[in-house]
Amino acid sequence: MTNAVTFKVLEDIARDLSGSEITFPTFLDITFQVRSALKDPNLSIEQLAKLVGAEPLMSAKIIRMANSVALNPSGREIADVKSAIVRVGMEAVRTVSFAVAMEQLLKSKQMQPFEGISQRLWEHTSHVAALCRVLARKLAKINGDEAMFTGLVHDLGVFYLMSRAANFPELVNDRAELHALLVGWHDNIGHALLSALGSPEPVLEAVRDHETDREIESIGNLSDVLYVANKIANRTSCWRDPELDGEVDTSVLDTLFDAETLAEIVEESEEEVQSLKAALGG
Repeated sequence: MTNAVTFKVLEDIARDLSGSEITFPTFLDITFQVRSALKDPNLSIEQLAKLVGAEPLMSAKIIRMANSVALNPSGREIADVKSAIVRVGMEAVRTVSFAVAMEQLLKSKQMQPFEGISQRLWEHTSHVAALCRVLARKLAKINGDEAMFTGLVHDLGVFYLMSRAANFPELVNDRAELHALLVGWHDNIGHALLSALGSPEPVLEAVRDHETDREIESIGNLSDVLYVANKIANRTSCWRDPELDGEVDTSVLDTLFDAETLAEIVEESEEEVQSLKAALGG
């Protein structure tokens, strides 16, 4: 019976995502406001600061990020939103808006039945986002802010699927079936959602392929960065149910062309990663 419910959930989502007018879940409302604002080429720091300042959680996260070790090596603390935006950059505001939206969803009443998964998912998400920024800048030499955003949204499909599954008690109560739905469909649905949101092609490709096992000779693009960051995070903060999924295979990290360099960078960047995780998730 539950298989039929899973099919119904996927059918509903497919109908939503293939329509000309997509109804996005309310938890993404704040990201739409920020996205619309950032589309304006004449947007000033003052205007963005006003928008962010109207949302206390966003304000707190932006200031926390600006004061993190990763973005504040000098240790000079910032206390106002405008100065924080100047320091972190406009791209980071988009990332923080998604972080607020996802965190609010996970703390909402409808998500209470998924408390265990939610906690692991948020820990994993913020860890991957932080790792992506570090690996992008230190190994791939690509935009660290875009990489952090990609890391934050790479499991958006899991968040979305849980928000839809919450309406089906039979699915909520069938742990194995729910887990199979989340594992089997989150990458494709995350890709479809981000595509509908107008995300750039490199972000879409990275999200679509982040669970596809492959050999990585060197970390050179966004897709490589996300794939490797996800594998590293899975060693200590995997959202999947270990009883249903077994050990997550991260052996590909040992066969990387520059595995030693990677290990060194991860080790020396630990404080930076933890500070970004705290800024996104705290």
